[in-house]
Amino acid sequence: MMKKLIAGNWKMNGSLAANDKLLKDILAGLGQQASCQIAVGVPAVYLAQCQALLAGTKIDLASQDISTHEVGAYTGEISGAMLMDFGVRYAIVGHSERRQYHGETDEVVALKAQRALGCGITPIVCVGETLAEREAGQTDEVVKRQLAAVIHANGHCISEVVVAYEPVWAIGTGKTATPEMAQQVHAVLRAQLKAASEHADRIKLLYGGSMNAANAASLLAQPDIDGGLIGGAALKAQDFLTIIAATA
Repeated sequence: MMKKLIAGNWKMNGSLAANDKLLKDILAGLGQQASCQIAVGVPAVYLAQCQALLAGTKIDLASQDISTHEVGAYTGEISGAMLMDFGVRYAIVGHSERRQYHGETDEVVALKAQRALGCGITPIVCVGETLAEREAGQTDEVVKRQLAAVIHANGHCISEVVVAYEPVWAIGTGKTATPEMAQQVHAVLRAQLKAASEHADRIKLLYGGSMNAANAASLLAQPDIDGGLIGGAALKAQDFLTIIAATA
């Protein structure tokens, strides 16, 4: 049975003091037991602090992005090798906010996934449709196109990625896809991965649209939802712990 993955995405939130308290509260609440894999995606400037706080614990470190470049004159960029220096296990790629505000294309996202895999970092590849696309009946077409670019660029290595379905209309809006709506899209993605890899059963499919303490259990009960990419609720220790507990 594949262990579920609960990954927090802190986005542009945090401070030295707040991070210290949040992680210590989560670790205290977690105790020795963790029924799932856990990761926190922290702003790059806090990777060193969080690496030290999480050393020897059950919580892995994730970056919120990775450069398409390996080294060189790319001011402000952070390479996979640099992330490896801080023990980063996962890199979030293609988050809808990066696609929307930074103009990241499917091809850029596919290359970032490739760079992560090349460093031994597991990319958490985000796919999802906007409200306009959903209302136009284009959900399946959009998510399949976004995932196809990553499959095409990464070939047999696709079995090493994590995929996160995040309906853009449900991020930070308080709206959530019903468990049935989320499962429907996850089933489409699962079929696409099965066609691309004989190891598709290894690939975790996370749901990433406003999963919180109240709805986590019903979402995680769906057959093709293998965890969650958690935004706001990951910044509250008790909420994050409740979501982790819902995987048991």
